[in-house]
Amino acid sequence: MLPLLAEKVVYSHIDKSLLEKKQKFVQHLDKEEINDFLIRKDTTETYASFSTLHSEFLQLYQIGQGTGSPKSFYKNETRIIEEEESNYRILYFDFAYENCYYRLEIGNSLSEMEDLMYVIRIFIFIVLIASIVVTFFSEAVFIEYLLRPFHKIIHTKIKHINDPESFDFTAVETHSDEFKELDQGLHLMMGRIREVFNKEKQFIANVSHELLTPIALLKNRFENLIQNQSLDDQAVDKVVSSLKTLDVLKKIINNLLLVSKIENNQYHANETVNLTELLLELIEEFDDRIRNKNISIDFNMAESVAVKGNKALLHVMFFNIIGNAIKYNVANGTIILSDGYANDQYTITIADTGPGMTPEQIGQVFDRFTRMDLNQEGQGLGLAITKSIAQFHHIAIDTTSEVGKGSSFRLLFPTEAKT
Repeated sequence: MLPLLAEKVVYSHIDKSLLEKKQKFVQHLDKEEINDFLIRKDTTETYASFSTLHSEFLQLYQIGQGTGSPKSFYKNETRIIEEEESNYRILYFDFAYENCYYRLEIGNSLSEMEDLMYVIRIFIFIVLIASIVVTFFSEAVFIEYLLRPFHKIIHTKIKHINDPESFDFTAVETHSDEFKELDQGLHLMMGRIREVFNKEKQFIANVSHELLTPIALLKNRFENLIQNQSLDDQAVDKVVSSLKTLDVLKKIINNLLLVSKIENNQYHANETVNLTELLLELIEEFDDRIRNKNISIDFNMAESVAVKGNKALLHVMFFNIIGNAIKYNVANGTIILSDGYANDQYTITIADTGPGMTPEQIGQVFDRFTRMDLNQEGQGLGLAITKSIAQFHHIAIDTTSEVGKGSSFRLLFPTEAKT
């Protein structure tokens, strides 16, 4: 609105100036030069006066029948004066003098005003942009200052907390009652979670002892029972079958306990583990199973990378993946182990030439007690344990598969894990 207001003020000033000039002209109508022009009463003749730079002009000429009373009005027009075209603010004044009617035109150039308005518009535009920028940054800084306690709560008490034991109960310094209430609410919630967490760990420890102990006793009794010479072959087969069932039950309990301990962060990840050496050790462990199915191993590990972690858990993780690649592979198949980098993250890929999986199976492959092939032995806990170990080490697993062509597991290690 400022240019419009400025334009109105300028027009008001020009109109006032034109009105003053008209009054002066009318007061000097009796001057000889002007009087001579009026006395001649030649309707084809025009009295004209121009300033040096054509910023102002005055014209007087005779007109036909007038209204009888003086009449004034303002108008903006374009005029060509001495071959120079300009915009003018013109005061028209119709009056009668000695029974003849005349029209007086007094014009003031608008070029200076247009230049001024252009400067004002540019200035206002620059001020507007500067105001927006300054306002944006000042508000951003102010909002950042106001939300600093909130971000601190998010980063220190929610985002990077993996277990209740590592939660920081120190109150966040803030002048906002809302953030104080949020902080206190988190403390209460995490206190309850920690209590439940500790009860769960105690429960798991008790269950492991209470279940594994009777299983060990039963297994010992069945082994002693086999030594009894009075048992016939049918009874011995039943005892052997019971021992196998106890072994399966013991494995399931141990695997569930392992998953629980991993998820409860009961392991330390402060060992330096060379991944290439670990994979070579695993291939030697699987040598008999690899030979039985005549599987070829394509070992394409170009890097020798060491990471911080728990060697026993990493051994279990790779053991399960390679074990599945052997178990579900076809006879005379291939297992490919390769490494590389993706977005500065070190990766290890384990691919096989097995039957592959459907998209639905890929989505369920890490679920507990899920088995892709019911004809194969297992409890469906191997990849669930693998996922828990990977999450414990902040390792991402990218699974791809195509039916009839095989499956691929790509492990992406965090950048900070490398040593």
